Amino acid sequence: MRLNNKLSLIGILFFISSIHATSQDLMDMLDEETEKQNKPDYVTATFKTTRLINGHSVENVAKGVLDFRISHRFGFLSDGAYELFGLDQASMRMGFDYGLTKRWMIGVGRSTYQKQFDGFTKYKVLSQVSGGMPITVSATASIMYKSLKFDTPDRENFLTSKMYYSAQLLIGRKFSESLSLQLMPTLIHYNLATGINDPNDVFSVGAGGRMKLNKRVSLNAEYYYQIPGHQISGTTNSLALGFDIETGGHVFQLNVTNSTGMTERSFISETTGDFFKGDIRFGFTISRVFTLAKPR
Repeated sequence: MRLNNKLSLIGILFFISSIHATSQDLMDMLDEETEKQNKPDYVTATFKTTRLINGHSVENVAKGVLDFRISHRFGFLSDGAYELFGLDQASMRMGFDYGLTKRWMIGVGRSTYQKQFDGFTKYKVLSQVSGGMPITVSATASIMYKSLKFDTPDRENFLTSKMYYSAQLLIGRKFSESLSLQLMPTLIHYNLATGINDPNDVFSVGAGGRMKLNKRVSLNAEYYYQIPGHQISGTTNSLALGFDIETGGHVFQLNVTNSTGMTERSFISETTGDFFKGDIRFGFTISRVFTLAKPR
């Protein structure tokens, strides 16, 4: 009889402990679900890459990822058949972008156009959140150096005369899976003004967007409007249209633009072609990413 009582007591204790363990598991599951609900639902893939066409987008490369980019721009289509509609002329930029953190990236590049070297840093200040923060905001700063020889070597020249700087605020929003838009207020600073009546500081406001056509292809547009009274004489506003095509680890972009250079100073403040008069350059960009440091 005593044995039966002991067995009953053991059974009751086991039943009570099972109930406690089950309830604890349910509480843990409830806590996990609450954490998921409270975690911000960040909007991703506002744009396909870190560039719209010529200029930056609000996107960053991921932490530990290297983005190798090669960009080409050919001559004006308006040059006609003698120049094979611009294909006989070409300029190129080769660049390396790297993600230091999920918000901070840096990059360097070298352009054949005016033998420019450039470097930049970009930091994502705000991220769009579903039902919360309505926009993504990034800040970029870049430095450019034109390594062409001085036009007047017989006089005293300074290395800093061939240095230029830019600062941009990138304000983007993904309205739907198909449509994203962005504004880009920009300042370009010249250590040495290009002409006696030209400003050292050039102000412009850019606008751009992306329309997703299918899972792998999107249509991009980009326009920079130079503020009157704060632009270099003889220049025009930069306009570019392009298609992003994703192919596995590559993103291939075909574009047309009236700009020659591929640094902020070159395409924002020194474009001279008139897009609507046939001063259009065909170009393309190939982007390939490599994971150098896997996230922990």
